[in-house]
Amino acid sequence: MTSRSLPALDYPLKLCLVPAQMRLASKNQIYLVTGGCGFLGKHLVEMLLEQEPKLSEIRVFDLHLDQSMRSWDRVNLIQGDISKPEDVKPAVQGAHVVIHTAGLVDVWGRVPPKKIMAVNVQGTKNIIEACVTQGTQYLIYTSSMEVVGPNIKGNPFYRGNEDMTYEAIHHHPYPLSKAKAEGLVIKANGQLMPNGKQLVTCALRPTGIYGENHLLMKEFYEKGLKTKKYMIRAIPASVEHGRVYVGNVAWMHLLVAQKIQDDPSTIGGQVYFCYDNSPYKSYEDFNMEFLRPCGFRLLGSHPLLPFFVLYLIALLNAILQWLLKPFCVYAPILNPYTLVVASTTFTVKTDKALKHFGYKPCFSWEESRNRTIRWLQEVAAEKQVEK
Repeated sequence: MTSRSLPALDYPLKLCLVPAQMRLASKNQIYLVTGGCGFLGKHLVEMLLEQEPKLSEIRVFDLHLDQSMRSWDRVNLIQGDISKPEDVKPAVQGAHVVIHTAGLVDVWGRVPPKKIMAVNVQGTKNIIEACVTQGTQYLIYTSSMEVVGPNIKGNPFYRGNEDMTYEAIHHHPYPLSKAKAEGLVIKANGQLMPNGKQLVTCALRPTGIYGENHLLMKEFYEKGLKTKKYMIRAIPASVEHGRVYVGNVAWMHLLVAQKIQDDPSTIGGQVYFCYDNSPYKSYEDFNMEFLRPCGFRLLGSHPLLPFFVLYLIALLNAILQWLLKPFCVYAPILNPYTLVVASTTFTVKTDKALKHFGYKPCFSWEESRNRTIRWLQEVAAEKQVEK
C-alpha cells in the first residue's frame, strides 16, 4: 500500500495469505463497496487496496463521504443514497463485484423504523435490481447474526452453525430489516440477467464487530468518563457472546469475493457466520478487555441488580421513549430488546466458511486486542488535549 493509501490512523495492515486454491482478483476488475466510508466498509476498502493489486478501481458508495479517502489510489468516491434507485444504478454500472455493506444499525430507537426499512430493505432491493439490469454478476451482502438471534425469548444459541435449528423471532425494526434484506439477496441468487448470465449472491453474518474507529466503543468510553471510569456489572459473567474483529470481517468478505467467482455453484445462495478467535465473553467483560488498559474498572463479580429490576428499567425507558417521541429523541442504551440480547448466550462457529472458501482469521486475538487498545488510548489522548 502506498503512503497515499494509508488510513488516517496508522494501523498498518499485513499481507494475509490467500488459500492456495483461490486466485486473486482478475486484472482490471471493478469492485463496488456500498457503505464504504463506514466502520466496516473503510476497513474493507483498505484491505482490498492491500491485497488486490490487480483491481483497476474500487468504487466507494456512501451517503456521507470520508474526504480523506479521495487521495487513496484506485478509489473512486461516489456520493449517493442507497434508498434511491437513481443513485444506485450509475454506481453499479460496469462493476464486476458488489459488496453491499451499507446499512443502518440501530437497536436503540435513534432512527425512525421507516428510515431503517428504507435503507436496509429498499436499499438492498435497489442494489439487486441494479445488478440485474446492469449485468453485474456477483453480489455479497453484509448481513448480521441478529437475522438469527438472540430471540426475544432469550433462548441460548451455543456454538451454533448455519444449519442449527433455532426459533428466530423478529419484532425490532433492525433485526427485522436485516432478515428481510438477507432473504431478498438469497432469493435473488440464480436470477437471469439481460446479458444471459445468472446473478450469484451470498450473505455473511458477522457477530458483534469491534475494532479501531468503532463508534459504539467510543461512546462506551465517553460515558465511562462521566462515572470516573467505574462501571457497574449488569449482566452475569456466565453469559457468552461471540465478537469479531473488523479486520477479520473484511478478510472474510475478500475471500468470499474471490471464491464466488471461482466456484459460484458452491457459494451462490449461501449464508455464512462470521467470527474469529476472540474470546467468548459477556459484552461487559469483553469491552473491559479494551477499557481496563485505559484505567476503567468493572465493579462486582455478580450483577448488582436482579434481572427483573433491569427489565423494569428497560421497560420504563421504552415507555418514556414512546411518550417523548413527539418532542425529542430519547434513546437510552438499555431497552427490552438490548437487555435480552445482552443477557442471552449467542455464540457461533465458522466451519462452513472454512470448508467452502478456506476462511481462517487474518488477525489473531492478540493483534485484534492490541490494535483496539491502541486506538482507544489515542482517543483518550485526544480527550486530554481537548481539556
